[in-house]
Amino acid sequence: MKVILQKDVKDLGKVGDLVNVKPGYARNFLFPRQLASEATEKRIKEWDHLQKVAEIRRKKATGERQELLDKLSGVTVSFKAQASEADKLFGSISATDISKQLEEQGFSVDKRDIKTEGLKDLGQHKVQVELGPELTTDITVSIDRA
Repeated sequence: MKVILQKDVKDLGKVGDLVNVKPGYARNFLFPRQLASEATEKRIKEWDHLQKVAEIRRKKATGERQELLDKLSGVTVSFKAQASEADKLFGSISATDISKQLEEQGFSVDKRDIKTEGLKDLGQHKVQVELGPELTTDITVSIDRA
Protein backbone atom coordinates (compact mmCIF):
# COMPACT_ATOMS: atom_id res chain seq x y z
CA MET A 1 0.00 0.00 0.00
CA LYS A 2 1.37 3.41 -0.93
CA VAL A 3 1.21 6.22 1.62
CA ILE A 4 2.42 9.81 1.78
CA LEU A 5 4.18 10.62 5.04
CA GLN A 6 2.78 13.59 6.97
CA LYS A 7 5.59 13.52 9.57
CA ASP A 8 9.09 12.07 9.77
CA VAL A 9 8.96 8.36 10.63
CA LYS A 10 12.12 6.64 11.83
CA ASP A 11 13.37 3.92 9.46
CA LEU A 12 10.68 4.84 6.90
CA GLY A 13 11.18 8.35 5.55
CA LYS A 14 10.72 12.08 5.88
CA VAL A 15 7.73 14.38 5.51
CA GLY A 16 6.31 14.25 1.99
CA ASP A 17 7.94 10.97 1.00
CA LEU A 18 5.85 8.50 -1.00
CA VAL A 19 6.54 5.07 0.52
CA ASN A 20 5.23 1.55 0.13
CA VAL A 21 4.17 -0.17 3.39
CA LYS A 22 2.10 -3.17 4.40
CA PRO A 23 -1.64 -2.39 4.71
CA GLY A 24 -1.80 -3.46 8.37
CA TYR A 25 1.08 -1.17 9.33
CA ALA A 26 -0.62 1.74 7.58
CA ARG A 27 -4.10 1.11 9.07
CA ASN A 28 -2.98 0.21 12.60
CA PHE A 29 0.00 2.49 13.14
CA LEU A 30 0.49 5.26 10.58
CA PHE A 31 -3.10 6.41 9.97
CA PRO A 32 -4.29 6.53 13.63
CA ARG A 33 -1.23 8.59 14.62
CA GLN A 34 -1.66 10.82 11.55
CA LEU A 35 1.85 10.03 10.43
CA ALA A 36 0.71 9.25 6.87
CA SER A 37 -2.23 9.47 4.50
CA GLU A 38 -3.32 7.04 1.82
CA ALA A 39 -1.80 7.77 -1.58
CA THR A 40 -4.85 8.11 -3.82
CA GLU A 41 -4.46 9.27 -7.43
CA LYS A 42 -5.54 12.78 -6.48
CA ARG A 43 -3.05 12.97 -3.59
CA ILE A 44 -0.27 11.58 -5.77
CA LYS A 45 -0.91 14.32 -8.35
CA GLU A 46 -0.86 16.95 -5.57
CA TRP A 47 2.31 15.37 -4.21
CA ASP A 48 3.98 15.51 -7.66
CA HIS A 49 3.02 19.17 -8.01
CA LEU A 50 4.33 20.03 -4.53
CA GLN A 51 7.60 18.19 -5.25
CA LYS A 52 8.10 20.21 -8.45
CA VAL A 53 7.36 23.50 -6.64
CA ALA A 54 9.75 22.56 -3.83
CA GLU A 55 12.49 21.72 -6.35
CA ILE A 56 12.04 25.09 -8.08
CA ARG A 57 12.27 26.89 -4.72
CA ARG A 58 15.36 24.89 -3.78
CA LYS A 59 17.10 25.79 -7.06
CA LYS A 60 16.19 29.45 -6.67
CA ALA A 61 17.44 29.53 -3.07
CA THR A 62 20.66 27.78 -4.07
CA GLY A 63 21.19 30.32 -6.85
CA GLU A 64 20.65 33.20 -4.43
CA ARG A 65 23.05 31.65 -1.91
CA GLN A 66 25.67 31.11 -4.63
CA GLU A 67 25.31 34.76 -5.68
CA LEU A 68 25.81 35.88 -2.05
CA LEU A 69 28.81 33.57 -1.75
CA ASP A 70 30.41 35.08 -4.86
CA LYS A 71 29.98 38.57 -3.38
CA LEU A 72 31.36 37.44 -0.01
CA SER A 73 34.57 35.90 -1.34
CA GLY A 74 37.40 38.31 -0.69
CA VAL A 75 35.48 40.42 1.84
CA THR A 76 37.45 41.69 4.84
CA VAL A 77 35.78 42.41 8.17
CA SER A 78 37.71 44.66 10.56
CA PHE A 79 37.50 44.87 14.33
CA LYS A 80 39.28 46.93 16.95
CA ALA A 81 39.62 45.26 20.34
CA GLN A 82 41.64 45.59 23.51
CA ALA A 83 44.45 43.10 23.82
CA SER A 84 47.26 42.14 26.18
CA GLU A 85 50.98 42.63 25.57
CA ALA A 86 51.07 39.09 24.12
CA ASP A 87 48.46 40.03 21.46
CA LYS A 88 45.72 38.02 23.18
CA LEU A 89 42.27 39.63 23.19
CA PHE A 90 40.42 40.44 26.39
CA GLY A 91 37.39 38.42 25.27
CA SER A 92 36.88 37.12 21.74
CA ILE A 93 35.36 37.95 18.38
CA SER A 94 32.43 35.55 17.88
CA ALA A 95 30.33 34.51 14.90
CA THR A 96 27.63 36.90 16.15
CA ASP A 97 30.06 39.83 15.99
CA ILE A 98 31.16 38.86 12.48
CA SER A 99 27.53 38.48 11.36
CA LYS A 100 26.64 41.96 12.67
CA GLN A 101 29.66 43.49 10.93
CA LEU A 102 28.73 41.77 7.66
CA GLU A 103 25.17 43.14 7.95
CA GLU A 104 26.58 46.64 8.32
CA GLN A 105 28.43 46.01 5.04
CA GLY A 106 25.18 44.90 3.36
CA PHE A 107 25.49 41.11 3.56
CA SER A 108 22.80 39.04 5.26
CA VAL A 109 24.61 36.07 6.80
CA ASP A 110 23.26 34.13 9.76
CA LYS A 111 25.66 33.58 12.66
CA ARG A 112 25.16 29.80 12.38
CA ASP A 113 26.63 29.91 8.86
CA ILE A 114 29.91 31.35 10.12
CA LYS A 115 32.24 28.56 11.23
CA THR A 116 34.50 29.84 14.00
CA GLU A 117 35.24 28.99 17.61
CA GLY A 118 35.80 32.61 18.52
CA LEU A 119 38.90 34.54 17.54
CA LYS A 120 41.18 35.40 20.48
CA ASP A 121 44.32 36.81 18.83
CA LEU A 122 45.20 40.02 17.02
CA GLY A 123 45.93 39.79 13.30
CA GLN A 124 44.37 38.39 10.14
CA HIS A 125 42.18 35.29 10.36
CA LYS A 126 40.47 33.23 7.64
CA VAL A 127 36.91 32.32 8.63
CA GLN A 128 34.73 29.91 6.67
CA VAL A 129 31.17 30.87 5.69
CA GLU A 130 28.99 27.87 4.79
CA LEU A 131 25.62 28.66 3.22
CA GLY A 132 24.74 25.08 2.37
CA PRO A 133 26.23 21.82 1.20
CA GLU A 134 29.14 22.56 -1.15
CA LEU A 135 28.50 26.33 -0.80
CA THR A 136 31.45 27.60 1.21
CA THR A 137 33.88 30.50 1.00
CA ASP A 138 36.44 32.17 3.23
CA ILE A 139 36.34 35.73 4.48
CA THR A 140 39.17 37.60 6.17
CA VAL A 141 38.69 38.91 9.69
CA SER A 142 41.20 41.56 10.68
CA ILE A 143 41.58 42.32 14.39
CA ASP A 144 43.62 45.38 15.40
CA ARG A 145 44.50 46.82 18.79
CA ALA A 146 42.03 49.44 20.02
